[in-house]
Amino acid sequence: MLHIFVDADACPVKPEVYRVANRYNLDVTLVANSWMRIPHQRGLVLEVVGGGLDAADDWIVDHVQPCDIVVTADIPLASRCIKRGARVIGSTGKPFTENNIGDAVATRDLLAELRGAGEITGGPPPQNKRDRSRFLHQLDEVIQLIRREYPVNAPS
Repeated sequence: MLHIFVDADACPVKPEVYRVANRYNLDVTLVANSWMRIPHQRGLVLEVVGGGLDAADDWIVDHVQPCDIVVTADIPLASRCIKRGARVIGSTGKPFTENNIGDAVATRDLLAELRGAGEITGGPPPQNKRDRSRFLHQLDEVIQLIRREYPVNAPS
């Protein structure tokens, strides 16, 4: 059954995920290294994992299925989930796919080297309205695609 997993510690689009999941009557698991407040909503669960560096990532990869969606900005996690057959969407609405994950990993590695050398400082720009809109559109599109591919997920 279609399930949404959220790499929740630094995810800026959790409210959008809640809204879409409620509309489609989907279950959502937020995976985090520490407790956080979440709305009291049917199908919404917080899974707090150990404090290890990749504990949340490992938990998501261990539980994700091909008909699931993962929301993350973590490119290595996105790559691992794609290998498990899941759909992955970044918080800006950019889908990670088999066709673009290699480039995303290479870009991430290059930027990490440049940051390490002091050539680049700072992080990504803050989330804006366009990013949130693109995210909502992409999440809706992926849900519809999965429901066409796995009709058992469609509401009865």
